[in-house]
Amino acid sequence: MNERIKLLRKHLGLTQQEFADKLKIARGNIGAYEVGKNAPSDAVISLICEKFNINEEWLRTGNGPIEIELTRSEKITDFAADLLKDEEDSYRRRLIEALADLDEEEWELLEKISEKAAHKKKDQAPRA
Repeated sequence: MNERIKLLRKHLGLTQQEFADKLKIARGNIGAYEVGKNAPSDAVISLICEKFNINEEWLRTGNGPIEIELTRSEKITDFAADLLKDEEDSYRRRLIEALADLDEEEWELLEKISEKAAHKKKDQAPRA
């Protein structure tokens, strides 16, 4: 399991410290797990899987896909939760707040603009 923890951390693009911070555990524990000095408890395994949407079977045995595929609703919920943690003046937060204020007519206009941009991009795509 130690190799998979390290692989997962690198897959997520996190340092040992960042990984530990997200799990709210000591960095030294992560290092010990990765070199096989210590084995993570069942609670830590569950925490890793829950925090990063990781398939517990993969983490324990290497079988199956690494990540659990989230439903669209779960992705939206996770995004909203992350958004609430953003700084008040972050671009993501300002954008979502602006979208939340749109009325039906403005949503229809935004949809037309998006469709036009998608068609334009499609028309400009190189042909094989």
